[in-house]
Amino acid sequence: MSLIDREQGAAGASASPPPGNGRRAPSVADVVRALTAGPLPVRVTGYDGSRLGPADAGITLSIRSERGLSYLLTAPGDLGMARAYVSGDLALEGVHPGDPYDALRVLKDELRVRTPTVAEGLALARGLGWERLLPPPAPPQEALPRWKRVVGGLRHSRVRDSTAISHHYDVSNAFYEKVLGPSMTYTCAVFRSPDDSLEQAQASKYDLVAAKLALRPGMRLLDVGCGWGGMVRHAAREYGVKALGVTLSRAQAQWAQAAIAREGLTGLAEVRHLDYRDAPRQEFDAVSSIGLTEHIGVRNYPVYFAFLRDRLRPQGRLLNHCITRADNRAPHRSGAFIDRYVFPDGELAGPGRVISELHDVGLEVHHEENLRQHYALTLAAWCRNLVEHWDFCVGEVGGGTARVWGLYMAGSRLAFERNGIQLHQVLATRNGPDAVNGYPLRPDWLP
Repeated sequence: MSLIDREQGAAGASASPPPGNGRRAPSVADVVRALTAGPLPVRVTGYDGSRLGPADAGITLSIRSERGLSYLLTAPGDLGMARAYVSGDLALEGVHPGDPYDALRVLKDELRVRTPTVAEGLALARGLGWERLLPPPAPPQEALPRWKRVVGGLRHSRVRDSTAISHHYDVSNAFYEKVLGPSMTYTCAVFRSPDDSLEQAQASKYDLVAAKLALRPGMRLLDVGCGWGGMVRHAAREYGVKALGVTLSRAQAQWAQAAIAREGLTGLAEVRHLDYRDAPRQEFDAVSSIGLTEHIGVRNYPVYFAFLRDRLRPQGRLLNHCITRADNRAPHRSGAFIDRYVFPDGELAGPGRVISELHDVGLEVHHEENLRQHYALTLAAWCRNLVEHWDFCVGEVGGGTARVWGLYMAGSRLAFERNGIQLHQVLATRNGPDAVNGYPLRPDWLP
């Protein structure tokens, strides 16, 4: 039986009217049926009036235009769906676009995708028209594919890193204020209880980092990839530390500098718009890297960790906090959606690779812990903020960018919950002569 002759059956699909030649053109429902197997866990509706799946499903996937269908056909997988969703040509009804977590969970657990047979594919192409298989222009939120980025420099060169950082972090400080909350902290929080507020959990994270680094008044801290200066300001305000942060995002640096002045921390805290490779060569008592390792490229780990080692005084401590794969054998590069819409050129390695590279540059690792469940809670809180301030955020950055963020954060939450990715903190020292590391026999901080 050919694709276009298949019976609609109990799925509840309705057909498009037949064209003038008497043969019915494939409907949106036909296309969805060709790309999936088994019962659908969601309702699917098409711009042509066709529909498929249970009428009482809690989630409806609505394909609103021919362009949306072309996105799905020309870039199968998460990239095509992302393009259609970001552009507004595909909608998820039954969830808020600021937090589509429930829809993503159902689709991941219950939707079975299949590759059509050659005969089915040809029938679809003939019926829809070959022009439908020409990729529409990508939404403006999409970064260039990896092979085209070479015009901006080799991967992880200074210029290309700056472009990648700007793509993600220079969206809008006002937007980030609403999503991240008053702390303006865009890294995993630490929850003593699931009932902790986001602000309590972010303060707990900074206190944990400070305790692991044994920060004391008068010490010098270097925070690389400092974001909006959250750790820098916390260390200066709560511990009397002279803290310097560096970030490749100009917008972050400007916001952080204003916050430092507003909080009366000038003279103790400082944030510079600077590539980490240009940070001062003086010896610091402690170095924190909170959420930067993901951006530097796995092949650059030896140079990166050697750079951090060289900024530490003998017996100084390093705290590296980063997202990792759950498996050391997993691919380093991210999927198409994350690479094109969220973190261009981002790479993740397993925790074993991170620890091995720290050891290989001469640092001594004393402790590591996995905070993946904490990151799931953090992302859930950010999504709640986005939902609460949705209208403001759309007005600030546009509906397409706001949808990118809802999709990315809800999808990341699911990945952390399912142990697809993890968040590891690793504490190490730069040893002095005769391997003296200044670290006590038992940790001087509470785990």
